[in-house]
This record gives sequence, C-alpha cells and structure tokens, in this order.
Amino acid sequence: MTEYGRGPGSEPWHPEDPLYGDGGWGGQQAHAGQQSPYGGQPQQYPEQQQAQQGYGDWSNGGQSSYEGGQPQYDQYGHQHPEPQYDQYGQQYDQQQYDQHQYGQQQYDQQYAPQAQPQQVHDNGWGAGAHPQAQYPADPSDPYGQQAGGYGAEQPDFYGTPEAYPPPEPPTRRRAEPEPQRTDWDPGPDEGEHAFFAGGDADEDDAPGDGRGGREDRRSRGGGKPKKRRSGCACLVVCLVLGGGVAGVGYFGYQFYQDRFGTAPDFAGDGNGEQVTVTIPKGAGGSTIGQELKRQGVVKSVDAFIAAQQSNPRGKSIQDGVYTLQKEMSADSAVELLLSPKSRSNLIIAEGKRNAAVYELIDKRLGVKAGTTAEVAKSEYKELGLPEWALNHKGVKDPLEGFLYPSSYSAAKGQKPEDVLKQMVARAGEQYEKIGLEEKAEGLGLKSPWELLTAASLVQAEGKTHDDFRKMAEVIYNRLQESNTETNQKLQFDSTFNYLMGQSKIHISESEINSNMDPYNTYTNRGLPPGPIGNPGDEALQAALNPTTDGWIYFVATDGVKKTEFAKTHDEFLKLKDKFDASSGD
Repeated sequence: MTEYGRGPGSEPWHPEDPLYGDGGWGGQQAHAGQQSPYGGQPQQYPEQQQAQQGYGDWSNGGQSSYEGGQPQYDQYGHQHPEPQYDQYGQQYDQQQYDQHQYGQQQYDQQYAPQAQPQQVHDNGWGAGAHPQAQYPADPSDPYGQQAGGYGAEQPDFYGTPEAYPPPEPPTRRRAEPEPQRTDWDPGPDEGEHAFFAGGDADEDDAPGDGRGGREDRRSRGGGKPKKRRSGCACLVVCLVLGGGVAGVGYFGYQFYQDRFGTAPDFAGDGNGEQVTVTIPKGAGGSTIGQELKRQGVVKSVDAFIAAQQSNPRGKSIQDGVYTLQKEMSADSAVELLLSPKSRSNLIIAEGKRNAAVYELIDKRLGVKAGTTAEVAKSEYKELGLPEWALNHKGVKDPLEGFLYPSSYSAAKGQKPEDVLKQMVARAGEQYEKIGLEEKAEGLGLKSPWELLTAASLVQAEGKTHDDFRKMAEVIYNRLQESNTETNQKLQFDSTFNYLMGQSKIHISESEINSNMDPYNTYTNRGLPPGPIGNPGDEALQAALNPTTDGWIYFVATDGVKKTEFAKTHDEFLKLKDKFDASSGD
C-alpha cells in the first residue's frame, strides 16, 4: 500500500480508511455518475475477493465475473500489472510499485503471526472475521495507524447452528420468517400490554434490532421462562375502573339533584300513624323541617322549606307541640301546622288568671289536681321571676301576670315546674322587649310592677281591642291626686271578682262596700297589690300608650261586648241607665 492508494498486496482495506467504500457496495463498481477518487480506476479489496470466491457471484452461480475496467487476478491472488495512477491521475513507475510490493510481502510475513480476528460490519451486517496484525506507527505511511491485513487462517463463524447467515447484498435481503406458533398468545404487538404479559413496559418501546428479545436470549441461555400474569389482573383493573366510574356518576347525580333537581317528598296526608312533634321557640323553616324529617313526617327538609315558602301563612307557624302523621307531603304538613286542630300545646289565653292556668297544666300533664298550684306557691322564687317582681306585700300569687299568654309544650311526663319556667321566661323576655321597667316612671307609676298591674286591669275590663287605650287613660286619670270624681278609687268590678275567684257582672253595692280586702278597689285607693291576670301584648301596649281625651268613666252598656266612656259624672249616670235597661233591672 502506498500513500497514493491501495497496492496489489494482500493487506485488506480497513473500514476506518477514509476512502473505504467509495467504490460502491462491498467494493464493487461505483454507482453510475460517481467519480472514483483513484483516477477513475475502480479499486479491489482482497477480503472481498475471498468472500466472492467462497460464496460466488450472486448473479451467475458463484463464478467470479466482473465488468470491464476491473483488474484481474491469477490463481495465486496476484494482480496483473496494469498502469497505476496517483490521486491526480498521473501514472507512476511500475518498478517503484513492484519494489513497494516486495517490501509489503516481507512486512506481511513478519507480522502475520500477530494477526487478531476482527469483525467488520458493512451497513449493519457482518462481512466476516479476519486476523488483523498490529503495525507500528510509520510517519511516512498515511495508513500506519490502520489495522493489519490477513495473515493466518481465521475460524469459520458461519459453521455453527447459532451463527447468523452469510451477508447478502441489500437488494437480495429478505425478512426473516416468523416462527410458527402452536397456540395463540397475544403479545404487546397484538393488543396485550406488557403489564399483563409479565414483561416490563420499557421492552414494548425498545426498537427491534433483528434479534430475539430478552425472553429469547434467556431461553437460549438456559434461564427460566418468564411467567405470564393471569386474567385476574385484568379483571381487578376493570372492577376498580368500573367502581370509580360508578362512584363519580352517583355523586354527580346527587350533586345535580341537590342543586337542580326536585326535592324528594311524600304524597298524601300521611299513613295514619300519629306522632307528636315539638317545635322550639324561634325555630325557622330549616329547623322545623329537620325536626319533621327526624320524626318521619316529611321526606326532606328542602321539600318542607319549599312548601312553607309557597304558603302565604307559612311564616306564622308557632312554637309548641303538634300532633301530626308520618309520611305526609310537605304541603299537608304545613297546612296541619297552621291548623289549631294539630296543636297539642297548652294555650294560655289573654287575661286568664293563674288559678285557671294551673288547672290546665294539671290536666295536660296528667297529675293530681292542685299539684301545679302547690308548686307555684312553694317554688315561685326558683322559677325565674325578675327582682322587681319579688317581695310585694298582700300579693295573693307572686306568679300572677307572669304566665304569659302564648302556646307552650306540655305533655305527660313533664314536670309542672318545667312548664311554669317556660311561661315565666316568655313573660320576662316580652316585658324586657317592650321596656316595661324603663317606661313606668314616665306614666306616673312607681315601678314596673304597678305598670304590669295596670295592664292586667286593662285586659280584664276592656271588651274589645279598641277599648284598651281608653281604659288605660281611665286608670291613670283616677289615680291622679287631683281626681275629685272618684277620689283616687278605681272602683273596678274585676278586682273584686279576682278577690272572690269569680266572674260576675251584677254585684250588689252592699257586698262590694262591705269587703275591705286590698284587692277591692271600691274600698281601697290606688291599684290592687298585684296583677289580677295575665295581660296580652295589646293590653301591655295600651298601658304604655294611653289616650289623652279626658276619659274617667266607662260602662259596659250591653253587659257583654260593648263598653262606652264618659268624661263627667252626669254622662256616667246616663250610661248606667242604659246598662240597667239592657239588663232588665
């Protein structure tokens, strides 16, 4: 080999040579239109000739045949002399070439035993293994750093069963036949993921290199075949995914129903099973609906709230105890709550005296008659009375005026003191709300106790709500020190009736004038020692805001519902005659 090109010697053209492969595939004739870098002359390589002699030409039955323009070799592998050209197309001396040839042969004989096999690849396929000699570096030789040529016999790497087939030109290569399968087993390429096949996910993505996979190499190496997972894994995954989808669908449906769907509700007026429901004080629609749902009356709170809002009187549902039925429609439950028939509460009417209230409590709780009255008398200080309601002389019942007219929950099993505490607490809240304690002095009264007493008189003497303010003015005018008409005596029949525990209209003057009890306002000046009943809200408001027309007399002219007022004693006598005429006296 020379610095201008390849010589006729047996040294191979190393693949790392920059000019290697320029003559076409496998060292054959260059493609049409491609200029040879060696002066237009094609180059031949000994290793290719050996391969050609071993396997023959692929087009003519293995005979070495080349087109014109290629050098010829004799039976000893020597090339016939032909004109040689350098890289600039100039012919150089043949004798110099022969001397170089001779030196090259000596060089081969010296280093041939040191040849090592080398695997040469051309475009990804093996070109065979050749012994390679290691040459020292020669600065004058541009190929001094290249691997050596052929020197000793090389083993046949194609003679074993595991060997790869001999290389073929690219145009003659065929795809390897697929191994015949005895049973169908889908792999990653046929729809089965590596997870179910027992392999790694990375193996599915690895590009094919024409060789067997890890499983094939493991089988050839004697390793244990990998185990495939059963279909249970697929079933578990499907169940998990299916459960997730079902859960999302269920909660999505509930979310839609809660915000956009119709609230669940029963139909009809109930199933006939009665239930007692207690509605606390100040309860709104949501609280009432929750209690009704808990008791099984309505199906949902939202349905009840919707029914209450759609009813014009829905917001007037009062606290107390109600008798309802289970499984009622929300509309039916609202209607029944607004009906007095459903109320199991203890209702205290306006103006009712404590003695009558005690009897009602005894009956509702199912206790012995007089039980509640005894509790009120002995435990009144522990029932929640305000300070200004305690320690008044001559008071028959300290709780009088504090059993506020309203509706209360009272049923068997409850204690009398519990019911009384509810009533006293309700009265205290109401009196504080209207400012009873602050407004008493402005009306010429000494304390809220006197104002409460005046309100109880208004409630007892007034026949209609229109009479209350006039009646309050009559009381305040008669209490004035300047009153010369009655000399600060109220002269109310209601106080005498309270004293006697009765409700009479016709009372003789001799009977009234002979009784000197402090509650008899005919014989005593000023207000009685305490309230004579439980005034309602309208009577309280009238006592706080009386008229200023100068009324000082009044007469129930019909004896029942109609009350007429007078400013002078003469007018009073006329009204009295009218009353006597209506009553037949």
